[in-house]
This record gives sequence, C-alpha cells and structure tokens, in this order.
Amino acid sequence: MGNTKYDPRPANRVPWNAGTQVGPKRPLTQKQIWAIRFFLDREERLRDRALFDLAIDSKLRGCDLVALKIGDLVSGCEVRERASVVQRKTGRPVQFEIASDARGSLLAWLERRGGSVADYAFPSRIDCSRHLSTRQYARLVDEWVAAIGLKVSEYGTHSMRRTKASIIYKATGNLRAIQILLGHSKIENTVRYLGVDIEDALTLAEKTEI
Repeated sequence: MGNTKYDPRPANRVPWNAGTQVGPKRPLTQKQIWAIRFFLDREERLRDRALFDLAIDSKLRGCDLVALKIGDLVSGCEVRERASVVQRKTGRPVQFEIASDARGSLLAWLERRGGSVADYAFPSRIDCSRHLSTRQYARLVDEWVAAIGLKVSEYGTHSMRRTKASIIYKATGNLRAIQILLGHSKIENTVRYLGVDIEDALTLAEKTEI
C-alpha cells in the first residue's frame, strides 16, 4: 500500500507529544497541595487559587471545570457546599462537594470577578464571553507544579482530578465511592484510573484481621 499526502511519516513530521511523558499523571500529596496554595496566596493570584481549590474538590475533567458557570457554584450570596454538572465526555451527571477552603477562595474570586449567574466562573482573558480554555488551564497547572519544584512532565490537569480521589481511596479503600465521585460508568475504569494494583490490594487485606 502506498503512502498518501495525509500520512505524516513521509514528511518526517514530529508527533505533537514527542519527548513528553505519556500515561497517568501523579496525584498531589497534601503537603504539595498546601505548598501550591501558599505560592498562589503569596503571589495574590485570586483566580488561580479559586481554580486550584475547585479543581481538587470537584475532581472534574478540565473541560468540565473550565466551563462551570457562576450559577453552578453559588446560591444566593453564598457558595454552594455541593454542586453538580453534566459531564461532557459521558453525558452523565456527577455531584461534587466544595469544602470550606474552596468556598472561601471562590467567594473572594467571584466578588472581584463580578458578573451574573449565567457568566462563566473563569472567563477567558481574551474574550470574557468565553471560558478559560483547557490549554490555558494546562499551562496554569504547569506553572503551579513548577513553582513548588515538581517536574512538569510528571503532573498535569489529570493530577488535579486524581488528587482527592487518591487520598480518599488510600484512607478508605472504597472503590465504589471513588467511582461515584469521579462519575465513572464502570468500576474497572476507576481501578485503572487510580492505578490500583496487587500491592494495594494486599496492603488493604493485611489491615483486615478476622
């Protein structure tokens, strides 16, 4: 079979992800979470602090996180303790909690941001009628992890999604709860996403005495 003009190999094109680390990105530890918060507070980056806190709590994919509207997050003059969104990838609704730290940082950001319930919580700086792009969100995550001395190649937007889920799993071993929180349709997806292996299973078994 001959080559076509659509085949990148004859043109010696370099794949977009050449030289980058592929595969699951690492979740953050609690110490690293607080280090990033300290950095963002020191730099007075209200938007980024709110975005970071919400990313950790919501456990949403980047495309769903950046598309959140103010009305999804607030009720009256207060930030909701729980919210929900229909996932773009699956079309399934998922609920998430907004803890006190995230509510505080969100309230500070939204008071500065202004706008109505129909506006995006994190607008694009180029066009305020559109939301922050997933590419820009990824760049911000790179900045955050680099600021505390982590390797950018080992972390990404999925690190934000995995962080709290991983912490909950390590504390409880409850895969079904994690499946619900992440909005996975199959528990097998949750197992792969968390990177659960035989060592994790044995560790949990060893903690259980009969």
